[in-house]
Amino acid sequence: MRSQPSPYDFLERSVAPARGSVTQEVTAALRHAIVTLALPPGATLDKGAICERLSVSRFPVSEALARLSAEGLVDIAPQRGSTVSLVRIADVKEYMLIRKALESEALRVLIGTHRPELIDALHENMARQREVAGRDDADTFHQIDVDFHDIIFRSMKFTKIKGIIDSARANLDRARRLIITPRRLALTIAEHQAILDGILAADAGQATKAIRAHIDAVMVELFAFAKQHPELFADGESIETDNFPFG
Repeated sequence: MRSQPSPYDFLERSVAPARGSVTQEVTAALRHAIVTLALPPGATLDKGAICERLSVSRFPVSEALARLSAEGLVDIAPQRGSTVSLVRIADVKEYMLIRKALESEALRVLIGTHRPELIDALHENMARQREVAGRDDADTFHQIDVDFHDIIFRSMKFTKIKGIIDSARANLDRARRLIITPRRLALTIAEHQAILDGILAADAGQATKAIRAHIDAVMVELFAFAKQHPELFADGESIETDNFPFG
């Protein structure tokens, strides 16, 4: 008799994880599934099926869900089980405003002080963006997109700024993946190129204007998407249109 396929076939099982790291492995697998929307907002989490798929006991799964709850990715309701948290557009708006301020200021400081290796890395990243977008590989593009911004912070050694941005990345990434389309990929490439052009021109005003325009464009699209699909957002029915600091 053939066994039934698991509803969690997309979860990747670790091969011989190190001792004591099972909870970490399970947490990483579930976090990746949530951020990539394999587990969409509102999805019910079947603990038993997850245990079976990952070949682990219930304890590491319970611990993993508790950690993801602390990150705002999972809702745990006693007696009712766990679900993937809905995205809160209000949180995304606040996090993206923080990014807008930090990244534009970081670019202003960077201009004229960067090393040639930064330019080489950004050119290589842009080439990869175009190649991946050409085959419509949204998942890989997202990782390269993230690295474009990380390259800048790594070159500056602004670890505290990068840490602040990374702390909000999981929920930001979920929201941004909701609006990934071939059109958005093309727009992102153009927006990134404008940032690079500002760096190449050693023009702080041009570069900071470009990064702010990039973040504004993403938020305007996400805001429109949230109004069209309120069921995916915890506050989708009550999105505030006043004081929208983007666009």
